Amino acid sequence: MNSPVTGAPLFRHPGFLEYWCSRLNSMFAFQMLSVAVGWQIYDITHRALDLGIIGLVQFIPSFVLALPAGHVADIFERHRIVFICQAVEGAATLLLAVGSWLNWFDEPAILGIVFVIGCARAFEFPTMQALLPSMVPPSLLSRAMAAGSSASMTAMIVGPALGGFLYVAGAGTVYGVSGLLFMVAAALMWRLKLEGPPQKREPATLKTVFAGITFIRHRPVVLGAISLDLFAVLLGGATALLPVFARDILHTGPWGLGLLRAAPAVGALGMSLWLARKPLTRRVGHIMFWSVAGFGAATVVFGLSHSFALSMVALLAMGALDMVSMVIRASLVQLETPDNMRGRVSAVNAIFINTSNQLGEFESGITAAWWGAVPATVIGGIGTLIVVGVWMWGFPALRERERLES
Repeated sequence: MNSPVTGAPLFRHPGFLEYWCSRLNSMFAFQMLSVAVGWQIYDITHRALDLGIIGLVQFIPSFVLALPAGHVADIFERHRIVFICQAVEGAATLLLAVGSWLNWFDEPAILGIVFVIGCARAFEFPTMQALLPSMVPPSLLSRAMAAGSSASMTAMIVGPALGGFLYVAGAGTVYGVSGLLFMVAAALMWRLKLEGPPQKREPATLKTVFAGITFIRHRPVVLGAISLDLFAVLLGGATALLPVFARDILHTGPWGLGLLRAAPAVGALGMSLWLARKPLTRRVGHIMFWSVAGFGAATVVFGLSHSFALSMVALLAMGALDMVSMVIRASLVQLETPDNMRGRVSAVNAIFINTSNQLGEFESGITAAWWGAVPATVIGGIGTLIVVGVWMWGFPALRERERLES
């Protein structure tokens, strides 16, 4: 049974409603923006390579600026940083709208504005993560993590479809709506109220910029949680091969591929809503490892499946199980980190997440080219199971962790 504290409504805490709505609007805007940029660039160039350049233009600032962004988040008021980032993203997206309506922009100009948006998001992402523990007491953090993830998953499912629908009226319309959503997100963040006074921040030095790496290296629970995510995602990146499975193995068309792509997000959304109401209170270390193991096993099932229905179930399970481990990992990292270090630790975590996602897709592509899609996926799932076994042995404090709070 939940205690009165853990069972309290999240949205009654000052600021959390504004935080959640700001995150939802920002994610919706970014998902719609991504669809419009891809379509517009391809309309201009008709080169598939340019679609990869869009991803590269966004990845470079997220990787290069992560550590400085984390330190900035530990020096200044975090909700003000997020406000500035979202306002910059909104202004840049509205500039894309005006330029598209007036036919001002060619491909380099669009990519240049996307790069600016990528720089703003490089600061927004770790700051948003570090901000959440200020919204709720520690006993509610895992529920708040799950509720925040539900906003992201909803945007990932609905946002691209809404962006594609609005694109019928032109790229400028999508950019205009996205820009307004970014501005709404910024306005909500401006009026956000924190629980408790802000803590004193350290002055900026080279040592303090890299302090997040030093902190993680000396905290086995934090290091184990972050590195488990890195290697599990790196090996279990089956979703990158979905077009191959849809066409050549499951023999379905674009509609089937769309369903397959949506399935992990739907599973994650359902689990996030459940965890927001039913927080994990016991044996969180074992639950995290078993959920990652279940993710690996579901990856193997997906790789071996020749049934569309079974593949959908496997992908739904992968999304749900990944959400369980993500909520536990993210909560442990935030609760084990003092407030004056959360920005820098979140920045290092962001580097791990971005690296695992990007390299995971690359690894899946390379192994599929060598051995075929099915062996690559099955081997990746088995590799995830091996990683779980090694990490359970190598990080006993993480394995035996009973509760999220120390």
